[in-house]
Amino acid sequence: MSRRGIIKFIIIGVIALAAAAASVGVWLHISLNVATGRGGATRFTLRSGASVREVAAELKAVGLIRSARAFRLAAWWQDGWRQAAAGDYALRRDMTAMEMLRAFQRGDVITEWITVPEGLALWQVAELVEAEGLGSGEGFLRIAYAPDDFEAGFPLPADSLEGYLFPDTYKIARHPGAERELARVMLMRFEQVVWQDLLGGRPPNSTLHEVVILASLVEGEGKLDAERPTIAGVLTNRLRQGRKLECDATVQYALGPDRKQRLTYDDLTTPSPYNTYVHPGLPPGPINSPGRASIEAALHPAETAYLYYVARPDGSHIFSRTYAGHLRAIARARGERRAQGTR
Repeated sequence: MSRRGIIKFIIIGVIALAAAAASVGVWLHISLNVATGRGGATRFTLRSGASVREVAAELKAVGLIRSARAFRLAAWWQDGWRQAAAGDYALRRDMTAMEMLRAFQRGDVITEWITVPEGLALWQVAELVEAEGLGSGEGFLRIAYAPDDFEAGFPLPADSLEGYLFPDTYKIARHPGAERELARVMLMRFEQVVWQDLLGGRPPNSTLHEVVILASLVEGEGKLDAERPTIAGVLTNRLRQGRKLECDATVQYALGPDRKQRLTYDDLTTPSPYNTYVHPGLPPGPINSPGRASIEAALHPAETAYLYYVARPDGSHIFSRTYAGHLRAIARARGERRAQGTR
């Protein structure tokens, strides 16, 4: 081949390569920067440990991206797939592949607000977690019954986080570990409110566990914040005198999902270490997640001579010093319920 022919061949080759590069550039641009269409959000789950190849194939299969190969190339070029966070994402067909990739890298997972009310037992919190779509109730219970898996700045209980998951409103990312994340932030909130705020980072006069148990009884028995210190005072007086606490809330806890609006005399004999009609002293553990007001009441019970209380229909209580006075209070509360047409 002559010199002129060689030069001509090289020029043609360069032109062909440039054309190919331009074609690839156009393909990449369209694949990565042009959305597949329009439409509302689609929930896409990025599984923990999923490879970019697997995710690209899933995105392509559901029509969210134009090219799995282009998506992989972009992830490789940016070297950012290690930053991708597992979880549920709200992806739209009017998003480009690059916008989806950046969403994964930023960890823009769907978040949910969940409010855990005061006074729920662990199994009730687990039901709430599942109802809110934040994971498995069974999985939440497994986590809550393994306190050793957590670290905290205060003494953790040995067998269960019952009573230590502080009731509040939380914002949780929707991802495969949402149950553990919720338990972790509730535990951190307990540390902040109870251990640091109310106790100043120091153990109480009695053990922390005893305080939480007493607070859970106050939470279960009381409806009005103003009465909680008096209820705590009654329970403390009964403990000092060696009397059985006879808290209806402990029987309800022993009944579990079979709890009732009003207990019968047979219910009061329920065989359970938590039944304070049967066993003297505090139950072996908390019976719910007490709120701040109940914990403050347990730390600072009212100084009172009352030994009894009975609930009225409006949620308030009649307090009595003697058993005879308590019987009169019971008759009065029953009369009020009959007058209102309640049991």
